Amino acid sequence: MNGLRVAAIASLTPLEELDREPFLVDTRGQQDMCARWAAARGHTVTRELLVYGLRPDHRGLWADVDEGQVDLFVVPNERVLARALASVADFAAECRRRGVPLETAGLDEPVYDAAMKAEVHRRLSLPTAGFGHR
Repeated sequence: MNGLRVAAIASLTPLEELDREPFLVDTRGQQDMCARWAAARGHTVTRELLVYGLRPDHRGLWADVDEGQVDLFVVPNERVLARALASVADFAAECRRRGVPLETAGLDEPVYDAAMKAEVHRRLSLPTAGFGHR
């Protein structure tokens, strides 16, 4: 399965959870992990989805699949998937029904020190001051 088009799913966990769950708040870190996973397999991330508690049947998840622009979904890990979607089991079932693989990057989460948490906080709380998501 080389050269597939990937939709990377990240969770939009509230900034208030930064101290307790920094990786779940760090959408850039989540997307980067998915991109590394895809690149290592010769795939290309064509869509970055940032969601929180989204219904598994939401059109936003499936529009690019329906249009032939996405061949598989990847998430950094199960924790992110559980935050991103209202029902992981229903989403996995829908992926199977549609024949769209759902992969987990499974790489180690970074260990966040105070400086890394501060950078995530700046980036997410000051997007108009040049610290935007990407």
